[in-house]
Amino acid sequence: MKKYRFPIIIEQDKDGFFASCPALQGCYSQGDTYEEAMKNIREAIRGHVADRLACGEPVSTSTAITFTQLDIAV
Repeated sequence: MKKYRFPIIIEQDKDGFFASCPALQGCYSQGDTYEEAMKNIREAIRGHVADRLACGEPVSTSTAITFTQLDIAV
């Protein structure tokens, strides 16, 4: 079994936690707690990668993610 490493982003809002994997477009999940969001995104990534491999598609494991902030005046 091959292991992959993916960056994930977890954001908290009033409804709980939202998790996404920028390296896998459309791969996201959520949870009421941080731990639940982590468990759910792990399952979502596993399913996403398994589907890509089953279809013969490449699996991108982007290693460089930049996080920054912008000031926007409106």
